[in-house]
Amino acid sequence: MDKLSTPDEREEDLLDLAPFLKENSRLGCQIILKKELDGIELELPKATRNFYVDGHTPTSH
Repeated sequence: MDKLSTPDEREEDLLDLAPFLKENSRLGCQIILKKELDGIELELPKATRNFYVDGHTPTSH
């Protein structure tokens, strides 16, 4: 965990919606792969909440 940046407020808010949340949970899309992270081990949750698959209809910007 010490190799990753601190989650910002938006990530924290989205994590509040995640099932099976743990104290050290992070959004995978926020982890930028770089050489310094070589060798880290990640654990994926049993399930995810995917708004696009679960019926979310995006709005135009």
